[in-house]
Amino acid sequence: METWRLITTWGAQPSFNLGLDEALLESSDAPVTVRFYSWKPATLSLGYFQKFAEVPAALDARSVVRRFTGGGAIHHDRELTFSIAAPLAHPLYRDSLPDSYARVHAGVARALLTLGIEAKLRGESKLASDREGTGMCFHKSSPLDLVWDERKGVGSAQRRTRERVLHHGSIKLGTTALEGDIATAERVAPRLSPEAFAPALRAAFEAEFGVRLEAGVPDALERGRMKELAPRFLDPAFLRRR
Repeated sequence: METWRLITTWGAQPSFNLGLDEALLESSDAPVTVRFYSWKPATLSLGYFQKFAEVPAALDARSVVRRFTGGGAIHHDRELTFSIAAPLAHPLYRDSLPDSYARVHAGVARALLTLGIEAKLRGESKLASDREGTGMCFHKSSPLDLVWDERKGVGSAQRRTRERVLHHGSIKLGTTALEGDIATAERVAPRLSPEAFAPALRAAFEAEFGVRLEAGVPDALERGRMKELAPRFLDPAFLRRR
């Protein structure tokens, strides 16, 4: 059975979260690494290719950063954020891009089922949560998104290099004023915290992918690279560069 590393960081600074994920994407000798984490303060992350002016919520958010992955803006509050970094040739990510999204989302759906939530890929259906003009990830859906209650409840994006892939995912446990009427877990688990949901997600990933997740920490090289990368995400020029 393959062993993957699990890094857990609750209530981490936005620059730490994004810097560490990018360091893991660059870490060519690292094992497959899963992260479970949350954000403090609550933070709006813009997709890499978004223009600041295209996201009205950016003016109301307490903290705003720009991700190194694409997609729409996400308000990182009342959610469990996860990432999976692995070699491009790993079975999780090989074959087509849609196949890799479907594999990862199958693991998330298995975890949500433990709450009684039957999450499915959107396919060709229309969603009540889709809205124009907000630039928000949960207001724009694709066929590969995980949905329930006719709304989007998991947002994902990937960044690929020649050697590695990192998949970001946001699992909504509750909603916020910036995201409104989206799918969340609070319908069945009103006070569910990321820390409380993490064991179910861990078990689901182990069962779905046939692996063992072993708790670990970033090594010295990853920590050093994270410290080098983190300031970029706080740079106003990087935030507003598009």
